[in-house]
Amino acid sequence: MSFVGVKQLSSADELRELLTQKADRHSYYFLRWFHKVSGILKDLPSEFPSPEGQMFNVDCEFRWKQNKTGYEVLLLSQADSDLGFTPVGKSWETQLRPAQIYSNSETRFPNPFKNECPNIAQRYFIDQQTSTVHFVALTVDI
Repeated sequence: MSFVGVKQLSSADELRELLTQKADRHSYYFLRWFHKVSGILKDLPSEFPSPEGQMFNVDCEFRWKQNKTGYEVLLLSQADSDLGFTPVGKSWETQLRPAQIYSNSETRFPNPFKNECPNIAQRYFIDQQTSTVHFVALTVDI
């Protein structure tokens, strides 16, 4: 059973702890600031935390966004969560699809886009009652 949930964290240390707890050898990070992006990186950059970002691996994707009280985190997972996230929606089905990544020569980015994930894919989260795709998560196809 797939799971979608949200959780409020009060500090960057809590966010780092959560990401470290769920990271594995197939985890990747994408961090966003107002003036730049990190690209898709194998290791958490030293510039962490960022106002927004995501970590993804084979099992799940975490997305975070900074707010007045810390960080709001969205979890998109293939399995139920035991991390204290509040469920969003009732029942989700997922579909794995290939992902299209822009090459480093793509002109719409001012700098080359770094991608250290060789097997990137997308996981669609579909509401079983309405058959509507609500979320598209990054994942690793191994």
